[in-house]
Amino acid sequence: MRKRKQNRYIVFSFIFLVFGFIFSFSYSQSKKEENLQVNLTDRQYRIENNMRSQLLDIQDRNRKLQKELYEKQSKVRQFEKELSQEEEIYFNLAEDTEKYRMFLGKVKVKGPGVEVVLEDAEYIKSEDVNNYIVHEHHVFKVVNELYIAGASAVAINGQRISHDSYIVCQGPVITVDGNPHPAPFIISAIGDSDVLASAISITGGVRDQIVNDNIVFSLEKKKNIMMEPIFGEVS
Repeated sequence: MRKRKQNRYIVFSFIFLVFGFIFSFSYSQSKKEENLQVNLTDRQYRIENNMRSQLLDIQDRNRKLQKELYEKQSKVRQFEKELSQEEEIYFNLAEDTEKYRMFLGKVKVKGPGVEVVLEDAEYIKSEDVNNYIVHEHHVFKVVNELYIAGASAVAINGQRISHDSYIVCQGPVITVDGNPHPAPFIISAIGDSDVLASAISITGGVRDQIVNDNIVFSLEKKKNIMMEPIFGEVS
C-alpha cells in the first residue's frame, strides 16, 4: 500500500516537473517575443521619426527655394522690362538720328512727294520787270510751307538744302548756298504727297500769294523722288 502511494507521488512530481518546465519555457519565449516586439516598435518609431524630420527639412528647403525662385523671376521680369524700354529708347534715338541725317542732308533719300515749279511771267515792257520774276521770298514761302507740312527733304533745281542753307536773289538767277540757278525753279519735296499738295494749294495760301505776284505756279505729285546727299561740310 505504501509503495503505491510512493509511486503515485513520483508520477505527480514528474507531471508537475514537466508542467513547470513547459510553463517556464512558455514564459521565457513570451518575454523574448515581447522584448523583440518592443525593440522592433521602438526602432520603427525612430526610423519614422527620422524620416518625418527629413521630410519636414526638405519641405522647408523647397519653400525657401521656391521663394528664391520667385524673387529671381521677378528680377528677370524687371530686367526684361528695363531692356525693352532701353531697346525702345535706342530705336527711337536711331529713328530720330536718321530723321536728323535726312534733315541735314547727310544721306541719300528717295520716296514720294511733290514737285513745285516757279517761273517768271511775261511782262509788259512799260512795267517794272521785277514785278514778274521769281524772287527769293517766293522760293522761301514754298520751302517753308513744305517743311511745315512734314517734308523730310527739299531740293531746289536738284540741289539739296539743309537747315542752314541760304537763298539769295541776284537779278534773273537765285543762288542757293552760293550756287546760281536760273529760272524755272523746281522745288522738290519728299513726304506725303497728298498732305504736301494740300498745304501748298490751300485757298489763300502760298500758291494764291505767289500767283497774285504774277508768278507762274505749277504743282505735280510724284511717286518717287530721289535726292543725293549734300557734299562738303554740313554743320
